[in-house]
Amino acid sequence: MSETTTAAPPSGSAADAGDGARAKGPGLLGGPLGRNLGLVVALLVLCIVGAITAPGRFVDVDNVLTILRLAAVVGVVSVGMTFVIIGGGIDLSVGALVALSSVWATTLATQAMAQDFHWIVMVFTAIAVGAGAGLINGIVIAYGRLVAFIATLAMLAAARGLAEIIANRRTQIVQDRGFIEFFGGDVLGIPTLVIIFALVAAAGWVLLNRTTFGRRTFAVGGNAEAARLAGIRVQRHTVWLYVLSGVTCGIAAVMLMARTTTGSSTHGTLLELDAIAAVVIGGTLLVGGRGTIVGTVLGVLIFTTLGNVFTLNNLSSSAQAVARGVIIVLAVLLQQRLAAGGARPRKKARGAATSGSPAGALPGGSATPGGPAGARPGDSGGRPPT
Repeated sequence: MSETTTAAPPSGSAADAGDGARAKGPGLLGGPLGRNLGLVVALLVLCIVGAITAPGRFVDVDNVLTILRLAAVVGVVSVGMTFVIIGGGIDLSVGALVALSSVWATTLATQAMAQDFHWIVMVFTAIAVGAGAGLINGIVIAYGRLVAFIATLAMLAAARGLAEIIANRRTQIVQDRGFIEFFGGDVLGIPTLVIIFALVAAAGWVLLNRTTFGRRTFAVGGNAEAARLAGIRVQRHTVWLYVLSGVTCGIAAVMLMARTTTGSSTHGTLLELDAIAAVVIGGTLLVGGRGTIVGTVLGVLIFTTLGNVFTLNNLSSSAQAVARGVIIVLAVLLQQRLAAGGARPRKKARGAATSGSPAGALPGGSATPGGPAGARPGDSGGRPPT
């Protein structure tokens, strides 16, 4: 009985060279851990600057809680934006969706239902309005094949206008005291809004890193056509990404209603810029395919802390806007540099052949069986043909 054996590849083969190149990789600090570590350092530097320039006020517990409260609303929206951008899209309508959700949830009819049943009706209304608008965005982009920038820009104008029509350009007051006390309270000294932000961020991290949905999001953002050929329903997944963004807008609207005790068509103005800036600072590529929830959270905290330091030092909002613009430009330039470095082709090892051929085989031809390595087909190694 014959015995089948498999020959081990030679030690000098190109396969070994490729494995060695892949093993080197970008290094520990070149991956997400390194990028997040850089964000932590930047946040610590801001905190040190705040403690030096505004001693006593910046490190006060009330001031820290104020920073976290301000970061909570932007942070929840930024989590949804992270999914959209990793998936290769963009959502400019998030601020308008927050306004529309807050107005719809504070109408007289909605608040009357909340009084008859429970204030949870207002919460469900806000989330449902945000999810519905996100569904429209997703369908128009995925199945209508409209560019995400244009589709969400149109939704920005339409949602803001609809919010003004519903509210009749007036600010609507939240009447339910139970709603205000629950979301405006705290648990063990931690504001409820901050806890909601932490829960949303944790849920986003699990969804992105520990589920099939997250892996498909990276695949769609990295190469939509390859993802389609791999069996992923790209259009349907794109719709779900925008629905998820709309849901986070609804949650942010509830948080904003509790913080201001109002629903207004002016809520969320320029919120889309803050969210996109936080996501970009957090290391998410604008072209899609790469990003982290942890980086987004750190980006939100960096921008919020920066604004707080400017406020405590009585610096103008114009100077703060200039500083934010400079930070965004630097972050994008750094992203482009890192992306170009990662895409640079590696040099082939000298004498390495194509994968699976013996060491020293010449490119473009395979070695003749039984002949010396590097001999081309038809080459007898200098001996006359027999």
